[in-house]
Amino acid sequence: MEGSTGNSPAPPPAFRNRYWILRHGRSVPNERGLIVSSLENGTKPEFGLAPQGVEQARSAGESLRKELEEMGVPVDSVKICYSPFSRTTETARVVAGVLGVPFEGPSCKATVELRERYFGPSYELLSHEKYAEVWAIDEADPFLAPEGGESVADVASRLAGVLSSADVEFHGSAVLIVSHGDPLQIFQAVLSGAKENPSFLDDASGLRKESLVISSVLSQHRKFALNTAELRRVV
Repeated sequence: MEGSTGNSPAPPPAFRNRYWILRHGRSVPNERGLIVSSLENGTKPEFGLAPQGVEQARSAGESLRKELEEMGVPVDSVKICYSPFSRTTETARVVAGVLGVPFEGPSCKATVELRERYFGPSYELLSHEKYAEVWAIDEADPFLAPEGGESVADVASRLAGVLSSADVEFHGSAVLIVSHGDPLQIFQAVLSGAKENPSFLDDASGLRKESLVISSVLSQHRKFALNTAELRRVV
């Protein structure tokens, strides 16, 4: 911490790009109160955005455009990486339209590693109220997965990989990551750890060792919760 004595944490890692995250707009699963977390179900058209979600996505696009203008960042530097689920694909498409970024062009990329956290067959297509059970496990042990599903650590590993890859692939870009509630909470937890200690990102990518530092950071991912279509600059 600033002003502390002794060994100070290393400075935040230097990223080559600016990064924003965006949770998808209000979706049909949100309105129906359903957990839709498998790739098979999540890519079905019937689980896309609700009408309100389309409007939310449009508003998020306008907010991002305004931020870019205020920062003097050209729109042609924007790269959009999005989960292939219907609700995230539709959100990314709307935002790209607002910004004037060709959705079918090289600046927009479906990235399977940004998919929803898979909660496992015991939760799939059940009530949203079941999330509380998973989050209680997360807080106790982020390395423990729901049966047949993904742990916080599993998701952190793939999202740390996305960030590392994007920072190699792009340079001087404004990168928008369009994903889901749990993955984006976990992504922010990884970034939070990286700001304290740059090696955290490498540790999170490997994540086969149950580091106490990683565990303490990941178990608190809920504090980074986002509303539907909430836009947040993270780097």
